[in-house]
Amino acid sequence: MKFLVVVLYVLVVLAIAIYSMRKNTNVDEFFLGGRSLGPWVSAFAYGTTYFSAVVFIGYAGKTGWGFGLSSLWIVLGNAFFGTMLAWLVLAKPTRQLTVRLNALTMPEFLVARFASPFLKTVSALIIFLFLVPYSASVYMGLTYLFEEIFQIPFNYALFFIAALTGLYLVLGGYRAVALTDFFQGIIMIIGAILLVFYVVKDSHVGGLAQGIARLKELDPQLVQAVGPGGFTALASLVILTSLGAWGLPQMVQKFYSIKNERSIKPAVIVSTVFSFVIAFGAYFTGVFGRLFFNNKMPTLGGVANPDLIMPQIISLALPEWVGVLILMLILAASMSTLASLVLVSSSAIAMDLLKGSILPDLDKKKAVTLMRVLCAVFIALSVYIALRPTFIMTLMALSWGTIAGSFLAPYLYGLFWRGTTKAGAWAGLLTGFGISVIFPIIYRMNSGVIPTIGSAAMIVPLFIVPLVSLFTPAFSEEHLQKVYGTPSERTYGFKPKRQLGSEEI
Repeated sequence: MKFLVVVLYVLVVLAIAIYSMRKNTNVDEFFLGGRSLGPWVSAFAYGTTYFSAVVFIGYAGKTGWGFGLSSLWIVLGNAFFGTMLAWLVLAKPTRQLTVRLNALTMPEFLVARFASPFLKTVSALIIFLFLVPYSASVYMGLTYLFEEIFQIPFNYALFFIAALTGLYLVLGGYRAVALTDFFQGIIMIIGAILLVFYVVKDSHVGGLAQGIARLKELDPQLVQAVGPGGFTALASLVILTSLGAWGLPQMVQKFYSIKNERSIKPAVIVSTVFSFVIAFGAYFTGVFGRLFFNNKMPTLGGVANPDLIMPQIISLALPEWVGVLILMLILAASMSTLASLVLVSSSAIAMDLLKGSILPDLDKKKAVTLMRVLCAVFIALSVYIALRPTFIMTLMALSWGTIAGSFLAPYLYGLFWRGTTKAGAWAGLLTGFGISVIFPIIYRMNSGVIPTIGSAAMIVPLFIVPLVSLFTPAFSEEHLQKVYGTPSERTYGFKPKRQLGSEEI
């Protein structure tokens, strides 16, 4: 039965990809679906990209074990800061400026805003290189779950998932992702609700009140506002997983592709509710991990492995049909996340590095073909890293910290502050990148400090960019009007057809 469900899911996904393939005649269609996505699709695309196997398998289990009920602060951060506030603050100006500047990617926006071609090259390389470990962490999370539910060896499960993702994406592009996101999002919501229900009623937990009482017996701090992991570590995780979404190209891409500004308001509501339900389902389940394993973390090869907590809870607490539904939930979320990661990373090389600098005359059809080839290369690199023994949370934190640390401050100030200079943007990018790359080496990739380093990589550049911009040459008014428009364009949201002192109609 469970194999049949997976087969049916795979067939539906591939059918959508084949259907979408016929519409992908140019880069804009392949990468952004022609900027024609409505509010519900955009909202679900944002949410399904945000939450993947990394959250359900890597983060939920480990943070729930380490912080207890206080890990629910991450739920609030993800839903209201990483989702609702991100849409309210970023969506409208991002869509306006990227349409005005004809920018399809984060590097294209940065080079247009800051008039620095080399910034495009560096940004493209950072995106491609550091999205690989994040993609690998998603593959690892999915593979652990497949291995637990289907008893498929790790390597076989990994290659199956990678092949499915590659075929689905190379054929269908972003349109295929968008068409499946609503369907996948519904699966995720139902699965998250059932997950909480069955875990709470399981004999290991014994109901909500009893479960909390049992956690308190193990350690009173597990039921306090700040768990045993400490305030600094908890705050770092909230910042990393919430503020990080503001600077990740695969998340910002959802604002580029939304159909129009009227779609933003309903998308805010839908995406916030979706994020809260999914994040709560994952982290709330992880809180009770200790009760399922008698306070002894599960091991792999004799080594404690937090990545096994959630797969084994699902296997122990859920009926088989619900376990398969949860598998579909995480597979759906991860497919969407992987698709966004692969699209953004392949576009960084095809559109920003090669077509933007090395092969400027590359035609649209060849650019799409090149993106498809690079999608396959990116997936292969991700699988290679996923085969190396590493904790999921470490890979994800390193990736998010480096990419969001590099781009958050230049992107944010570039949207809203006309006074941001080229030197300020470079200073912000290099500061965030340097913190996230150098300090993990100093601390020898200590998984306990990498989230804190990632958070610092995002926050410090927010002070560096304005500081450097105040003491470096500003852009000309001509350049700023090209980026932001004239005062009348900013007021009315479009360029008036009749201009004062002009015969233009």
